Amino acid sequence: MDFLRPASWEEALSAKAEHPTAVPIAGGTDVMVEINFDHRRPEYLLDLNRIGDLEEWEVGERAVRVGASVPYTRIMENLRAELPGLALASHTVASPQIRNRGGVGGNLGTASPAGDAHPALLAAGAEVEVESAARGTRMIPIDEFYTGVKRNALEPDELIRAVHVAKADGPQQYSKVGTRNAMVIAVCAFGLALHPETRTVRTGIGSAAPTPVRAKAAEEFLNAALEEGGFWDNGRIITPSVAKQFADLCAAACNPIDDVRGTASYRRHAVGIMARRTLTWAWESYRGPGAATSQKGGVA
Repeated sequence: MDFLRPASWEEALSAKAEHPTAVPIAGGTDVMVEINFDHRRPEYLLDLNRIGDLEEWEVGERAVRVGASVPYTRIMENLRAELPGLALASHTVASPQIRNRGGVGGNLGTASPAGDAHPALLAAGAEVEVESAARGTRMIPIDEFYTGVKRNALEPDELIRAVHVAKADGPQQYSKVGTRNAMVIAVCAFGLALHPETRTVRTGIGSAAPTPVRAKAAEEFLNAALEEGGFWDNGRIITPSVAKQFADLCAAACNPIDDVRGTASYRRHAVGIMARRTLTWAWESYRGPGAATSQKGGVA
């Protein structure tokens, strides 16, 4: 196994173009596990740790650009107000040591359905910034990024440079079920974001389908119910029947498997519970003061 260590982004792109099978490594929290268990034996490792641009973030007027290697700890500490859903997801990642090393780019590159960042990125409607030496930069909507089990929309010569996430215009929540409270792969996870500006709700489901997915039928149902009932304007409590139907539709959006962490039926049930809870938490925040920065989520 050869170790490539570019000193700049341009050198990294050139190395990836020359060696398309090279596996990028930054935090190494996903890649090294696969190598240590002999699940992967790449010919080349492409070390991105010398590229400082990947560890920077920029808060714009409407969106935040988060470098692929920005550690989860930095997201929690610095972007909680702008990206509350992603900050909550970051808080559930592994241990402090791993949160200090791992970043969103690793989750996206691995594209595991159990990646903690995916539900929050789906709910927020993020875009992934990728680049190649030959074709330059392109933006991939998060809904088009996941193409199969641990597969994504990257071309062989492309690298992930950043993720662009709109600043929260309403409450966002995240919940995760695990076999313990730390250092655990999600049995299932759920993200939800209210978007009052467009009067829409978006969801994200992790570890309950071959890829991270949205519960689109549930979103359509809830969007219609909120609009027809005038909930966005009157701020009334969402009725239990609406919350239950939303939860049932979220559970129906799952296509899980039985494995050592949980059964398919348990995952569907848990997703429904998390959907109802996160909707309740988010809507309570929307109705009250400090809606956009409420932090009631976490490990369910």
